[in-house]
Amino acid sequence: MSEPTGKYSITMPRDIAEAAKARGGPSGLSAYVAAAVARQIERDNLNELIAVAEAEHGPITDEEIQALRDQLGQARRDQTQGEASAA
Repeated sequence: MSEPTGKYSITMPRDIAEAAKARGGPSGLSAYVAAAVARQIERDNLNELIAVAEAEHGPITDEEIQALRDQLGQARRDQTQGEASAA
């Protein structure tokens, strides 16, 4: 069952509205805007979590970020190799 919906009036620049309509396809402008707002809410929530974590543990360093990117890259390579050998 889908979530209940409501009808809202919003104001946005015309060029943005036209681009959103064009990209909305069969789902339409409302579905496109709803998905964009949902993604923004997820980002806002993530930024709040990051702020709380950094307040408690200090900011994440560039070196820590790079180490995690390297770890993720290696995990992806390992996964790809595992899928290739299973085929």
